[in-house]
Amino acid sequence: MTTDLSWMLDDIVNNVPKARHAVLLSADGLPRGATDGMSRKDVRTISAAMAGMQSLSRATSHFAGPGEDRQWNQTIIEFSHGWIFLIGAGQGAYLAAAAEPDVDMQQISFRMHRLVARLGNNLTSLPRVDAQDPAERPEHGEDRQEAAGRVGITIAGLDEAVGEVRGARHAVLLGSDGLPRGATTGMSQDLADTISAAMTGIHAYSRATSQFAGVHEDAQWRQTVIEFSHGWIFLISAGRGAFLAAAAEHDADIEEFTTRLHQAVPRLDAYLAPRGAVSSK
Repeated sequence: MTTDLSWMLDDIVNNVPKARHAVLLSADGLPRGATDGMSRKDVRTISAAMAGMQSLSRATSHFAGPGEDRQWNQTIIEFSHGWIFLIGAGQGAYLAAAAEPDVDMQQISFRMHRLVARLGNNLTSLPRVDAQDPAERPEHGEDRQEAAGRVGITIAGLDEAVGEVRGARHAVLLGSDGLPRGATTGMSQDLADTISAAMTGIHAYSRATSQFAGVHEDAQWRQTVIEFSHGWIFLISAGRGAFLAAAAEHDADIEEFTTRLHQAVPRLDAYLAPRGAVSSK
C-alpha cells in the first residue's frame, strides 16, 4: 500500500508566501500526496500531466547539446497568473509546486529541495538520462545533422537571436499544428522534426496544468523552461497558436537569450501561414 505523504507537503505552502499548492507524484503519473484545497480530480490531472511532461523532457536532452552527463534538473512553467515548478523527488518520483506570479523563486526552490531531502530513503535519487542512447544523442556532435540534411527554411530572425548570445545553440519555430516552419542555420530536419513532436506534447501538458497555478479568467501560458545539467530548453508562445523552441548551453545568459527570443517573435508572423496557404512574407 502506498503511503500518503500529503502532510509533508504543507511545509511548502505554510512557509513560502505566495505558494499555492504542492503535489508529489510517481513517474507513471499516480499521486503520492497533495496539499489541502485540491480536488482529487485536479490532483490526478496534474499528476498525469507532470509525468507526461517529464517523460518528454528527458527525450529532448540532446537538443540542449551533447554531453556525457545529461541529467534533468527541473522544469518551470510560467503563466500570466502564476508559476509551476517540477523537480525530481527520488527514484521514479517528482515534486510539483504552484505559486503566484510574485513568489520568491529562490525561496520556493529551497523549500522544495529541502522537502525532497526530508523524504529520505523512501525516494532515492532520480535516474539520469542515458547519454549513450543513440536515439537521443547526435552522433559525433553535429555530424548527424549533416547526414540528415538541413531544415528547408532558415529564419534570419532566429539566426540573429542565437548569434547574439554566447552559448545559444538552436531555435525552431512550430506552427499551431506542431509542425516546424523554419529553424536556425545548421539545424537538421531530423532534429527539427523530433523536437517539434516532443515540444508539441510539452506545450499541451503545460497548458493542461494552468488550473494548478490558479484559477484566472484570462490565464495565459507564457513559457516552459527545462533545465539539464548540460543546458537549457525554452518553449515560448509565438502568437497565432504557434510556439518557439530554443536551446542553449548551461552557462549561457538565459535572461538575455529569452529576451532576444521574445524580441524575435513579432518578426516570425510571416512564417506562420497555414501549410498550403500563401505567406504574407
